[in-house]
Amino acid sequence: MITHIGVISTGSCFLHLPRHCRRSSTKHAPSAMAAMGDDPIREWILSEGKATQITGIRPVGGGCINRASRYDTDAGSFFVKTNRGIGPSMFEAEALGLSAMYETGSIRVPRPFKFGALPTGGSYIIMEFIEFGASRGDQSVLGRKLAEMHKAGKSVKGFGFDIDNTIGSTPQINTWTSDWIEFYSKHRLGYQLKLARDQYGDSTIYERGQRLAKNIGPLFENVVIEPCLLHGDLWSGNISSDKNGEPVILDPACYYGHNEAEFGMSWCAGFGGSFYNAYFEVMPKQPGFEKRRDLYMLYHYLNHYNLFGSGYRSSAMSIIDDYLRMLKA
Repeated sequence: MITHIGVISTGSCFLHLPRHCRRSSTKHAPSAMAAMGDDPIREWILSEGKATQITGIRPVGGGCINRASRYDTDAGSFFVKTNRGIGPSMFEAEALGLSAMYETGSIRVPRPFKFGALPTGGSYIIMEFIEFGASRGDQSVLGRKLAEMHKAGKSVKGFGFDIDNTIGSTPQINTWTSDWIEFYSKHRLGYQLKLARDQYGDSTIYERGQRLAKNIGPLFENVVIEPCLLHGDLWSGNISSDKNGEPVILDPACYYGHNEAEFGMSWCAGFGGSFYNAYFEVMPKQPGFEKRRDLYMLYHYLNHYNLFGSGYRSSAMSIIDDYLRMLKA
């Protein structure tokens, strides 16, 4: 597991891939640098970062796509990620998503400061460096803080996000939609099912999955669904704690959705009873919660199938078939 803020660490229990996201409002979000010199990272740190001296630059381990570094200065430390092959839109999305979570004032996330293009090609992001503690912290505190974020982060635009982002290296479509069932069926399940068909020629999982996507309505009877700000990829590699034991979450795939969708990676997160008890004290459990859990896991199993291959197909297929029987679809 990668143990530094901002290092690529998502996608699978065993593999590490990036997550990017964008908030629904850019009012207080970091902005791209309008003009840059030879080293925009150093320029920002020595100006807006209020440092007068950079005392050291150290690589931060891990990551298969971005290069991660710790910049130590007389004004504190900064975490910097660079990518020589991708433009600033990727880090823009990450910065804006982190900003959205940060501004809820709930759970701790690394605060992003600046993103932009590198003069020689590629892009960068500068963010707060958080010193991690020795453990993931108290699960009950994590559950409560996450619920507080879901309660505070709401959208008046409906379900989605202002920009598409990624879940691993897979595009994540966030077109604003007024109806959650439509959004999840089309932009989560439907998109992944189409990828599986196009990539593997898997017409079986596509056809059965589409049949399920068109018949999930009964699973949401008597449920109040609000568009809550979601981290979007909450698994153990994206959860830690600071040196004071406060939970920290990172590398998000943000969008506004049904709060229960946040638990779609729970098969890879190790949430226990104390986590859920604390969460539901803030965000009460709704009727049929248990019946919907696998539906939200299905999105991530399909994504793992598309990213990592056939090892995840049987899990996705089993969930689809179980729901088709349950719903008699």
